[in-house]
Amino acid sequence: MPKVKLTPALKDEYQQLFDSCIIRDEKISEVEAILNKLIDYRNRYLAVGEPLGIPWYFIAVIHNMESSLNFARHLHNGDPLSARTVNVPAGRPKQGNPPFSWEESATDALKLKGLHNWSDWSLPGVLYKLEEYNGWGYRLYHPHVLSPYLWSGSNQYVSGKYVADGRWSDVAVSKQIGAAVCLRRLAELGMIELLQAPIIAVAEKEVAPGVPEAPAEPLLRYSDTESSTITENLQVFLNTIPGIFVRVDGYPGQRTSAAFKKVTGYYIYGDPRGET
Repeated sequence: MPKVKLTPALKDEYQQLFDSCIIRDEKISEVEAILNKLIDYRNRYLAVGEPLGIPWYFIAVIHNMESSLNFARHLHNGDPLSARTVNVPAGRPKQGNPPFSWEESATDALKLKGLHNWSDWSLPGVLYKLEEYNGWGYRLYHPHVLSPYLWSGSNQYVSGKYVADGRWSDVAVSKQIGAAVCLRRLAELGMIELLQAPIIAVAEKEVAPGVPEAPAEPLLRYSDTESSTITENLQVFLNTIPGIFVRVDGYPGQRTSAAFKKVTGYYIYGDPRGET
């Protein structure tokens, strides 16, 4: 299959898709159940990833996609570790004898893809390598469908998938939670930091000497229980800033307030953290 290059335009596309990614409400509990397991297994992913220079969360989401977090399966494709892989790529690992440890197999799978030589672990670089891991079939032959390997479970994907190798269906719907969707939720919860967000200073308002500033009633108050359209609009805006990922749910709570502080230097009015 032809190789797709990570051009500046493709980097922008990945960034924009991730920034505008909204996890479907009905999928949130499923996503968070997966994330709880990813965090529990983090040390195993670190043990494989650190010697290769690969982020633990990259390995984690591949593990979920390829073998549903089953440590008795090859990271290559989900085949059992009791034998070499049968499905593509077949006959892996070439070195050693089965049964293989998950760590042996995972290291082989990652090296086979050349990921130990990859250095661009920015958000676009991560998404590029995730899509490449699964294959470029969607992008090259069905460009009207964003790869569910990345986006299933979000607003970026509705239907269309390969139901078998080389067999396409426009109406089939992926039941998995996409790798980018898991990363998005990890970022929203502050469990990973994919980009360094800029901090924008806010100039203080000038007040004439001797004239007290009139108190202004804030349009937005900190709350975990009351949602508003204003907050939704704010969350949409915050998601346009590199490195900030918040769920668009209308609630001006802890995560939204923390993101607001990154941009303005202040927490949302009423946030207890801003009163100390």
